[in-house]
Amino acid sequence: MLDSAVFSVFLYALLTAVATGLGALPFLFVKTMSRRWLGLSNAIAVGLMGAASWGLIYEGLSYSAPRTVAGILAGLAFIVGSRAVLGEEGEVEWGEVDEADAMKIVLILGVMTLHSFTEGVGVGVSFGGGEALGTYISLAIAVHNMPEGLAISLVMIPRGTSVWKAAGWSIFSSLPQPLMAVPAFLFVELFEPFLPVGLGFAAGAMIWMIFSELVPDALDDATPNTVAITVVLAISAMIAVQQLIEG
Repeated sequence: MLDSAVFSVFLYALLTAVATGLGALPFLFVKTMSRRWLGLSNAIAVGLMGAASWGLIYEGLSYSAPRTVAGILAGLAFIVGSRAVLGEEGEVEWGEVDEADAMKIVLILGVMTLHSFTEGVGVGVSFGGGEALGTYISLAIAVHNMPEGLAISLVMIPRGTSVWKAAGWSIFSSLPQPLMAVPAFLFVELFEPFLPVGLGFAAGAMIWMIFSELVPDALDDATPNTVAITVVLAISAMIAVQQLIEG
C-alpha cells in the first residue's frame, strides 16, 4: 500500500516537472528575434517571475513570517555570492552565446532549479494530507510551472538556444520536484518546517535576478514605457492564471 502511494507521489511530481517544458512551445510559432523582441521577452520574464515571487512569499507567510523572511535573506545572499563566484572564476560558456548572456542563462536556470526543490517538498507535504489534496496541489503546480518554463525560455531562446533545448532545460530545472516529493511525503513532519524557508529562499533569489539582470536588459532594448506596460500585463496574466487554479 505504501509502495503504491510513493509511486503515485513520484508520478504526480514528475508530471509537474514535465509541464515546465510546455512553456517553451509558443516559441515554435515565433520565427524572428529582433532586439526589440529581446527587450519585450525580458520584460515578460520580469512580470512572470515577479508575480511568482510574490506568490511564494504570500504562501510562505501563511506558514511562518520569520522563517519566510530568513529564507528571503538567505536566497539573496546565495545568489549574490553565486554571481560573485561565477564572475571571479572566469568565463561562463553556453554554446556560442556570449559570456554576459551565458551568465544570465546559468543564473535563471540555477534560480528556477533551486525553486523546484521547494515545490517538490510542497507536493510531498500535500499528499501527507490525503490523495485528493495532493492531486489538487500537484495539478496546480503543474499549471503554475508552464509560465515558469516560459520565463526560462524567454531568457534562453532569444539568446540563441533552440526551442527543444529550452524545453529540455526547463524540464531539467524542475527535476528536483519528483526527487524531493517522495522523502517529503514519507517524512512530512521533518520537511514541513523548512517549507517557508524554501519559499522565501526562492523568492529572494528571483527578486535579485529580476532587478539585477532582467530589468536592465529590458531597458537596453525597449523604452521604459513599453517595458512597464509589458511587465504589468505579464503580472496580470500570471495572477489570472493563479486565480483560475485556485478557483
